[in-house]
This record gives sequence, structure tokens and C-alpha cells, in this order.
Amino acid sequence: QVQLVESGGGSVQAGGSLRLSCAASGRPFSTYGMGWFRQAPGKERELVAGISWSGGSTYYADSVKGRFTISRDNAKNTVSLQMNSLKPEDTAVYYCAARRLGITSATMERNIDYWGQGTQVTVSS
Repeated sequence: QVQLVESGGGSVQAGGSLRLSCAASGRPFSTYGMGWFRQAPGKERELVAGISWSGGSTYYADSVKGRFTISRDNAKNTVSLQMNSLKPEDTAVYYCAARRLGITSATMERNIDYWGQGTQVTVSS
């Protein structure tokens, strides 16, 4: 089992920044690919960013490329998502995700092994 706890959500005006963090416990964190998904009201959960177990490979959805940065610290069992130049369309519940086989552009919601509880991000115009 892997337990994931997110923090850092909140409300911000367009153009602002937020940093989400996810603390993991349980199975060896460093063996899992990690990622962040988001789900806006009435929409499907979508992959925003992913990072390999070593941190050497990352993936970003086109909608956030150049604005968001995913990183991980295997010594501290944490993964973070730095979100800059936020837009109202970034408003959603953001979920930390772990997958033993890694998270890539092809990873879908049903492929994820473990989820965090979610944290709300609201961007006002």
C-alpha cells in the first residue's frame, strides 16, 4: 500500500502561482512513477504531469507545458507541482497519483495504483 496526502491547494488570481505537494508513505516511494491529475466539474479526470521513479523523465499535458513543473525528492518521499501563470481554466481538484509501471502520456485514470484525496485549486479572473 502507498498512502498519498496532498497539500498546497487554494485560491489565486489569474497569473498567480501555487505549489502543490504530495507526501507518500508505505511501499518504497522511489520505485513508483508519480503524477498529478486534475478534474474540473463536469469533466473527466485528466493527466497534467508525470515523473519517472528517478526523476529523469517528465511529461506535461500541452495545456500546462511551460507553466507547470513537476519534481520529486525520493529522500523525503515527496512529489511537487509548481504551477505558474495560472489561468481560470486550471481550476480543478488536483490529485496526486502513483503507478508502479510509471506514468506517461498514455497513462489513464484506470491505470493508476494509488490516489491522494485531492486538493482544490481555484483560479479567478
